[in-house]
Formats: sequence, structure tokens, C-alpha cells
Amino acid sequence: MSKQTYRVCFCFQRRFKMAAAEAPEEVKALFGQYSENGIMTVDHLHRFLIDIQKQEKATLQDAQAIFDSLHEFRHLNIFHRKGLNLEGFFKYLFGNINPPLDPKLGVHHDMNAPMSHYFIYTGHNSYLTGNQLSSDCSDVPIVLALQKGVRVIELDIWPNSNKDDVHVLHGRTLTTPVELIKCLRSIKEHAFTASDYPVVITLEDHLTSELQAKVAEMVTQTFGDILFVPSSECFKDFPSPNSLKKRIIISTKPPKEYLEAREIKEKEDPQKSNADDGKDWGREVSELKGGILDDEKDEVDEDDNDKEDLDEGDTKSQQIVAPEYKRLIAIQAKKAKGGSDEWLKVDPDAVRRLSLREQQLEKAMQTHGKQILRFTQRNILRVYPKGTRIDSSNYNPMIGWMHGAQMVAFNMQGYGKSLWEMEGMFRANGGCGYVKKPDFLLRPGPDGEVFDPRATLPVKTTLKVKVYMGEGWYFDFRHTHFDSFSPPDFYARVGIAGVPADTVMKRTKAIEDNWIPVWNEEFEFPLTVPELALLRIEVHEYDMSEKDDFGGQTCLPVWELRRGIRAVPLHNQRGEKYNNVKLLMHFEFI
Repeated sequence: MSKQTYRVCFCFQRRFKMAAAEAPEEVKALFGQYSENGIMTVDHLHRFLIDIQKQEKATLQDAQAIFDSLHEFRHLNIFHRKGLNLEGFFKYLFGNINPPLDPKLGVHHDMNAPMSHYFIYTGHNSYLTGNQLSSDCSDVPIVLALQKGVRVIELDIWPNSNKDDVHVLHGRTLTTPVELIKCLRSIKEHAFTASDYPVVITLEDHLTSELQAKVAEMVTQTFGDILFVPSSECFKDFPSPNSLKKRIIISTKPPKEYLEAREIKEKEDPQKSNADDGKDWGREVSELKGGILDDEKDEVDEDDNDKEDLDEGDTKSQQIVAPEYKRLIAIQAKKAKGGSDEWLKVDPDAVRRLSLREQQLEKAMQTHGKQILRFTQRNILRVYPKGTRIDSSNYNPMIGWMHGAQMVAFNMQGYGKSLWEMEGMFRANGGCGYVKKPDFLLRPGPDGEVFDPRATLPVKTTLKVKVYMGEGWYFDFRHTHFDSFSPPDFYARVGIAGVPADTVMKRTKAIEDNWIPVWNEEFEFPLTVPELALLRIEVHEYDMSEKDDFGGQTCLPVWELRRGIRAVPLHNQRGEKYNNVKLLMHFEFI
């Protein structure tokens, strides 16, 4: 062993012994109760798993597996020849083998229902590397999203400057394009690395029929047999995720050839034709600031674009479409002319996808909440960020989920509370990217009523959370990261993201000058809709003179929390898990 390795091991052992010495009195008492003469045997641990960890189906083999997992830490002197000492027991509690979500569950929801019965992990403008106005377009963020388990990838497809090939870019901005074929090949390579369940590619199409035919050829040749091609133009009900495992699905508006109509208008008004002559995606920054960036004015709307929404009956808009392109569209996106009443009409014989901006949904919620719920029982609703979010920020995903929206589309390249909640939702169901919606969002009640997320409802259960302590910052951060001259002053924030009645955040006291903060604080969260509740956890370092420093976060689906004492790994602002930072917490439902 080298001197450097020895020093690292010695430092780790010393810090671990310090953490074990800080073990909460409650943990020490439990060890005394489930041990004999300071030694916990496999039989003792088995009883602890059943009685305290509420793992009713735990076996002696499960307890032995925990013992076996701890053998790599033999150098820490946590074993006696007959079992674990207190330090060994504490190492189990604070170890990776004791997470808050059960890794054995895997995909456990019924995956044979129509796709409209699931929340689906959905990206927005999936090709952008940064802001919505001037960042590069690339296949890299698409790959990163797929590796995280995202199941819906959005591509905006435009003619290149020569109008002989297809580029992906954010239209009417200064973003630099990437070739469509490069994006398609990356999707094929990485689609099923994180999940076997279907990947949906939503296309925002700005192409001529000739280029649509070219896209059809690219898509067909790239994906081959894994491309799902529907047998009929419309579904009465969507197929299930199980029936589409390891398949690629195309979703866009059925092509309505608007270019002939545009040519007619340009012939009638040649000045407009000259004014529009230029790169298809080009628009001056000054125009953007007066349009997209001004929230008080009409936004350039990816689904309200006049070129895309011409009425089927408009004879000027009819051209021969590319049939090979049209036949690939499995999930048709349609938005009727008019307002919410027309948008949300339910066709008993066909299902479709509807896209709404976040403000459109918020407005419709006030007057058409019941219609939205009824629409999403069979049809797919996609919600996407407003155009003024040029910094690639996101909105509150709960506004979509509590109204049954399946595709709550997010900018995945940023970070923040909203994206943390998105990641928390899709840690459920084995992280497969599909989470079954609660029954009350799928069907009406006995009297035909639908769920009202703003109604006053009785408390179904109360989640009791105890925050014992934290550990790991000493290893994952520079020792001057939080304070140049003293150890950090950590506090934890714990709360619920859910329906309005359940949403709340609480905090512990700050523990001064300690890399291993011990809080021993308990909080109760009455839940009226636990099926939609996410547990938010954050750690910050108190700073008297400046903004508090960030020390970690995670978000967990309440309905999958394991009861008992658990080690909760924390992540950085971008959602990447720290190597060592964890909280020791206790979860109980009363």
C-alpha cells in the first residue's frame, strides 16, 4: 500500500469513527435492543429488518447479504467473529445498501394499460446545449437525456440553407443547427440504455413534402425494425408501454401542406416574398426581443403556428403530402381551431396528443379543469415551457401532473427546484420513465365526478420524517468550499411538493462548525393526496453575510418511500449524485 493510499484509508477510518461516535442516541438504543453483549448477529439483524425497517418479507438470507456487503470494510474493525459491533451496524444504516427506495422493486407498475395512463419522462427542445436563443444544437444533450431515462425527445426540423437537407434547431433564433441524421443515430444508439420502454420522438415539422419524404427515409433506414409503424391512421386507444418495449414512436401533426398556400400569398404580395427571403430559421435579435422575449405579446408558439394549423378544409392548403412520412406518425398531434372548449373535445373513436404552453394550461385550469381531467383520461396532453424562458428554466410540473398531463415537457439542460421534482417523480417505478397515474386521474368517480386538485380533501395519511444527521461533505468538497476559516454551519430543509393543500417546506436549525451535523429533528406532513406527493430534501450552509451555500438535494416519490431508518444520498444542483454525501433519516406513515 502506498503512503498516499494509506493516508486516504487512515483519514476515511478516522472520519468514519467520528461519524459513528455521533450516532444518534435512538440508533444506539436500537443497537442495544437488537444485540447481545455489544454484538449484532444475523438473527438480530433479521429481527431488526422486520420490526424497525418494516421489511415484513425480509429473510435470514437478506440479513446475511447485508453482512456480506460490509466485508469490504473489514479494515474499519466493524466485525466481531460473531457479528457486527455498533460501528458495523451504523455502517449498514448509513451505507448504499440501505437506500430510501427499494432497488428490488424495479418496474412494478402495470405496464399493459394504454400509454395515456402514464406520466412519461419528457424533454423539451432536447437538442439545445444551453439557452433557447443562441446556444449550440447538438446530439449530446439528447444522449444525456436518454441516459437519465427520458422517454420523449423533441426535435424541431427545418430545411437547411440550401433547402436540400434537414437540420435540427430552434426556429427563429440564433441557435446553430445540427444535422437530423446525427440526432437520429444517437437516439438509436442510446434509446434503451436506461430503460426498455418506448421512446417517443416528437417532431416540430417545418418542411416541404420533398424533405418530409427525405425524413421518412432517414427515420426508416436508421431505426429499421425498432420503428413502430401503426397499422391504421388513428388509434381508438393508445397501445401499452409493454407492447412497445424497445420501439421508437414518431409523434407530430399529420402533414398539412401549407407551402402552396404560402406561395400563392407570396405571388399576390411579392414585397412580402422578398421580405421573407433568407434562412428559414433566421430572425433578428431585435425582433426576438420584441416578440418571443416579451411576455405581454403573443409568443411564437410551436403549436399555434399558422403554417401548421391550417384547417383541413382550406383548399388552398391542400397539396400532395409525402405518404411515406404520414404513415410513420403513430401519435397524432392535433389542436382544433378555437379555444379550450374545442381543444379539449373528446372523440370516442380516436385519441390524439394536444400541446399547450404552460400559461395556456394555467388559464384553462381556472375555467376548464374538469374538461382537462376528462381529456387526459384517454388522450395525451403535452405541456411545454413558455417562450420567454430563454434561460431554459422550467415551470412547476405539478400543474400538469395534477390535471393528468402525461407529457410535462422540461428543459433538461438546466437545473433548479422544478427539475429536481421532475427527477423525483421519475425515480419511481424503477426509473423506467413511465409512472402509472393514480386511479382517480384515470376514471370518473361513482357519480361521474372528476378529481379536483384544489378541493378541500380529508387527510389520507401523515408522513413523519426525522432528520438525524448528515455526513460526506468532508470528502466531496474542498475544505474551504463553505468557509475559508471554519467548518460549515449546515441546516436541512424538508418538505412536500404536491397538490396545493399538501405543499410545504420546513427547516432544521443550523448546526455550527461541524462537518457531521446532527439535527435530530422531526417533522410531520399531513397528506391529502399522497399519490402525487414528492418529498423534497435540501441541505444548505448558513452564511450570515452572503447567500447561503448549496450543500445537496434530492426528491423522492412519497408512495415508494421505505419505512424505517434510511441513508438518503444527496445530489448536486445538476442532479448528479455525490460520492459520499448522505443524510440519515427515519420515515414513518401514521
